Amino acid sequence: MSFTWANLVPGVGHELAHVATVGVVSVVLIIAAIAGRRALGAGDQAVVPVGRFSLRGIFELLTEFIVGLVDMIIGHHGRKFVPFFTALFTFILFNNLMGVLPGVVPATENINLTFAMGLFSFAAYNYYGLKENGIHYLKHFLGPFLPLAVIMLPIELVSNFIRPFSLSMRLANVMLGDHTVLGVFLDLVPVLVPIPFYLLGIFVCFIQAFVFTLLSMVYISMATAHEH
Repeated sequence: MSFTWANLVPGVGHELAHVATVGVVSVVLIIAAIAGRRALGAGDQAVVPVGRFSLRGIFELLTEFIVGLVDMIIGHHGRKFVPFFTALFTFILFNNLMGVLPGVVPATENINLTFAMGLFSFAAYNYYGLKENGIHYLKHFLGPFLPLAVIMLPIELVSNFIRPFSLSMRLANVMLGDHTVLGVFLDLVPVLVPIPFYLLGIFVCFIQAFVFTLLSMVYISMATAHEH
């Protein structure tokens, strides 16, 4: 069993290392969010982009990235979902990146966390769908042609209920594989050789956060679409 920094905390064994990681990331993100909000200021200062590298600049970059995705996937009217998607992307990204640090187990390689996030996404797009379309949202499950509703209903139900599983399995398995490969090369040759795998691991962290967020956007886009 490989060493993790969580083992040094009394009462936190290898089985709870993921919980320790997500706890640390959550506290750090909350503190960073409060500091970023204070740095934003008010009035004209809040709308003028920062001109140097800073915590506020990082959050502005993340927000602009998510705004661009939302405009492309949902449309300009979907900007009201930007805080939700930004929080989702940031939480996954930083939990993924924790796995790049030696001795830290990324929480997102644990299926319990990723499945909970998949359920969160599932609940969110169904909630927004009902909020946007009311009872007419249920028509999405009947298909475009009413006589085929008997066939389409079970297909749509299975398709929707499987989404939390697909989201969670994709994220957990990729992060587990990435962390395992990095750990193997660190054990074999701890100097220089693992550097390309560190870079690849960081890239995978961004891609997986992007994919999870992008799919959640697609689901909300379909759920909130109006019939024409």
